[in-house]
Amino acid sequence: MSSNLVIYYSRKGQNYLNGAIVDLEKGNAEMLAEFISEATGADVFEIRPVEEYPEDYTECTEVAKEELRNNDRPRLEEYLDSLDGYENVFIVGPCWWGTFPMAMYTQLEELDFKGIKVFPVMTHEGSGLGSCERDLKKMCSRAKVKKGLAVQGSVVAESEERVKSWALGCIR
Repeated sequence: MSSNLVIYYSRKGQNYLNGAIVDLEKGNAEMLAEFISEATGADVFEIRPVEEYPEDYTECTEVAKEELRNNDRPRLEEYLDSLDGYENVFIVGPCWWGTFPMAMYTQLEELDFKGIKVFPVMTHEGSGLGSCERDLKKMCSRAKVKKGLAVQGSVVAESEERVKSWALGCIR
């Protein structure tokens, strides 16, 4: 087991990139999670909601907005039980309405982050990290939430070296 962990949610299929809706075979956050894992040897845990978000991008954004408004916690297919043995946790996902998808918070609320360094990583198309650092400080109150990394979705594929270098710097 590694002392590093990546927890991520990613959306493949319809996504918004550079002002257009495009179909992605692999979600941007998944690519970032892979880059971080490759660089740091991190274990990886994927957030998978029981009820998938709509395939249609616009419908997905409306569901995400409603979940945020209601402070919902969608059920997940699988839960991570513990962070025992981990020192560093990278939390990777898309910026939906200024923060992570609510399914991410379903998992994060179940974990004890005492003494763990948390690194937010967010894909976006202009909103940067949104409020995710502040939100994680509340959600993971016993963690040491560090400066995060925002990567524009349209350049994720070209960001591998930058992301790997940043991730290695986080664990040194």
